[in-house]
Amino acid sequence: MLETTIAAIRPPDEPAMVAARELQGRLTKPAGSLGALEELSVRLAGLAGHCPPPLPEPAAVAIFAGDHGVHAQGVTPWPQEVTAQMIGNFLAGGAVVNAFARQAGASVTVVDVGVATPIPVAAPGEEGAGAPPTRGAPRLVAANVRPGTRDLAVTAALTRDEARAAVETGIRVADELIDAGAGILLTGDMGIGNTTPAAALIAAFAGIDPAETTGRGTGVDDPTYARKVDVVRAALRRHAPDPADPLGVLAAVGGLEHAALAGLILGAAARRTPVLLDGVIAVAAALAAAALAPHAVAAMVAGHRSAEPGATVALRRLGLEPLIDLGLRLGEGTGALLALPVVTGAVRVLHEVATFDSAGVAEK
Repeated sequence: MLETTIAAIRPPDEPAMVAARELQGRLTKPAGSLGALEELSVRLAGLAGHCPPPLPEPAAVAIFAGDHGVHAQGVTPWPQEVTAQMIGNFLAGGAVVNAFARQAGASVTVVDVGVATPIPVAAPGEEGAGAPPTRGAPRLVAANVRPGTRDLAVTAALTRDEARAAVETGIRVADELIDAGAGILLTGDMGIGNTTPAAALIAAFAGIDPAETTGRGTGVDDPTYARKVDVVRAALRRHAPDPADPLGVLAAVGGLEHAALAGLILGAAARRTPVLLDGVIAVAAALAAAALAPHAVAAMVAGHRSAEPGATVALRRLGLEPLIDLGLRLGEGTGALLALPVVTGAVRVLHEVATFDSAGVAEK
């Protein structure tokens, strides 16, 4: 599945991009007056292969959840059980992501790709990995590859087979959501301790010191932060992951949710569907996806700039400019949801704004 998905990812369509730029120049507004929205509309036309591109709706948020063996190194004060407890909160509709999803009219799918403790949800709320999403209430997809990663400070977090299985879970989820009608996918994540492997992934792919990619996550104190940087640096020395082998990097220092998000991005790119990236977990996964298939970047839209320093490093590496910058560091898909109206507006302009000729408006 992974190889066939990568083979299906093609570069953006240049004629569609040219047509979008020409159309932007004929609309009843000064050329360039919509700033970054104009280039975004051009990119989305290139992804779709025609101008104007389809409106990016309905939107579907996919929250991938997993636990991390590196939690044992004291990189976060939060207990590991919070991952499962927050999934229960997502399914009950009580998290920030749920509030923002209701505001945006987006569906929420939670994917257990590697949670280590029991999820507090009644059995009828759980669906198999092949079940189609339902509108309205959030749903849970059971796709657990293993109950949390191994401790990356001690050994490889995952085997290559486990990393591949998680990536292919993300591809399947992308296919299911798009088959069910989603016009845009939004990345979400949940996993106590997951900013530590994110920092390791970004440092590995960018080839820089972990001090530049490691942040405070949920707001750790100075001693915990210093320990976190040391853990990431030691893990990279121990495993020496090769960025030319992205599956190997994911296996060595990644998380199951990072690998699954990389698969979601690849699946969306293969279907020429935009994927709106959330925070540092998503952009770490996006680096892996781009290493596996460079043209996958054409499907990526950076929703926001996370307060985590690694996010800025990853975005620069991907060549993406975030749409909003509000100092967010929650995850879950919250920043992507807040950016969703911006993406929709960029495309709606091409569909609905009159040209100078059709409106009878004189040009300068």
